[in-house]
Amino acid sequence: MKNLLKYTFAALTIGLVSCEPEFDSPVTDGGFYSSGSANLSKFVAVGNSLTAGYADGALYITGQNNSYPNIMAQQFEFVGGGDFTQPLMNDNIGGLLLGGNQIAENRLVLAVGADGNPSPVRLDGTPTTDITNKLSGPFNNMGVPGAKSFHLVTPGYGNVAGVPVGTANPYFARFASSENVKVIEDAAAQSPTFFSLWIGNNDILSYATSGGSGVDQTGNIDPSTYGSNDITDPNVFASVYNAQVEALTAGGAKGVLVNIPEVTSIPYFTTVPTNAIPLDAATAAAVNANFAGYNTQILPGLAGMGIISAEEAAMRMISFSAGQNFPITTDKDLTDITAILQGPPFNLPAPTAALLGQLRQVNSDDLVVLTASSVLGSTPDPNNPQGVVGVSIPLADQFVLAKSEQDRITAATNSYNATIQGLASAKGLAFVDAKTALARLSDGGIPYDGGVLTSQFVTGGAFSLDGVHPTARGYAYTANMMIQAINDTYDATIPTVQIGYYPTITLANN
Repeated sequence: MKNLLKYTFAALTIGLVSCEPEFDSPVTDGGFYSSGSANLSKFVAVGNSLTAGYADGALYITGQNNSYPNIMAQQFEFVGGGDFTQPLMNDNIGGLLLGGNQIAENRLVLAVGADGNPSPVRLDGTPTTDITNKLSGPFNNMGVPGAKSFHLVTPGYGNVAGVPVGTANPYFARFASSENVKVIEDAAAQSPTFFSLWIGNNDILSYATSGGSGVDQTGNIDPSTYGSNDITDPNVFASVYNAQVEALTAGGAKGVLVNIPEVTSIPYFTTVPTNAIPLDAATAAAVNANFAGYNTQILPGLAGMGIISAEEAAMRMISFSAGQNFPITTDKDLTDITAILQGPPFNLPAPTAALLGQLRQVNSDDLVVLTASSVLGSTPDPNNPQGVVGVSIPLADQFVLAKSEQDRITAATNSYNATIQGLASAKGLAFVDAKTALARLSDGGIPYDGGVLTSQFVTGGAFSLDGVHPTARGYAYTANMMIQAINDTYDATIPTVQIGYYPTITLANN
């Protein structure tokens, strides 16, 4: 059976490479603007990949130059802002090297394939940024891709020796002032007069993008025991976040705090439909015949034995029909019946028992992640054309974010955001509601000076090809939100930017 799923971006090419709209030039008379009660002469931005300017699955020079802190710093120049330095990569390829060996992938570009349709591919080429070549700082942009909240207060997070074993961050290792310094120490040591802090996204994002493969660590206040895909305990987040704000405001600096969006609203979770499997009537009937015994004998039998509830039995029923169908998947939150099925009264062979162990069908409450598009409908074994992922082979749990997993993310997000907004209020700091802004992008979009910005993958203009991080235009919109919050809080009149001047997705066959 051929691949049942094809995602194409036909007819995008013209729109993506067309000229940007023309706009009237903004007012540039420095005397027209004011910083109000804020002193912007020394601006330091602290955060993760969003602050660094990460885009298209990598960090690269053009993305860094279009980072929201760099855009903000350019506007701060109208009101006395000083120089703004960043730990720039060596190239626009985007990968990372460690002693000459590549440890991070190149950036994504939209390339036209042999079928004439554009799709995201990794840019060819060998990166030239080796993390063993230390940069001499300090740097105003303290965005560290991959950092979680507690990483900013973890000593040794910039130790090159810790990168191969996962105890250090390769991006921070490039520009940390010493092997054991904390990110927040390097930021505070610059004595900022103004700062931005946007951290906490990764404390839930890795759990979400891995299809909930991590652990919700709520109740565990020891982050040294966490796995890379775990949800950070809200009390841990509150403690370290408070410490970061205290460190940044110790010298009297003012700043802006940004809350955490609902990560499941980004294109990484909204592009691939849950009913992504098209079947004709004959194929659907044949598949249903294969699962007939499971539906009519095994599940009722397990429910009758009290091994699973009647509700779980109903949820695990498999049914296909002509048209678009939900794929089958494994769900680690279900009762694992593998061993039970191998014994009496079922006596199933081990491979069949393993297939059915935690099997169910995806439903409309689930989210299927963007990377599932590369495996859904595929036939991994060329010698078994009937082995189709999503039909006879379960889509791996890592590709599906269940409703229960989404609820864990929402609970953590709400708790983090209460901490952020509470500290902004208590300290008199500017506050940006990124959660509401992302919801607006997903619900009709946001008009700007040359169109409408939405969260639609590739065509919406706001998100880059990784489906998680903004485009330059998306970062410009972010910068404007922060500038407006600064103006409102500190009675300033800093000019915003015209986001239509900033690029979105580019088409390149390299």
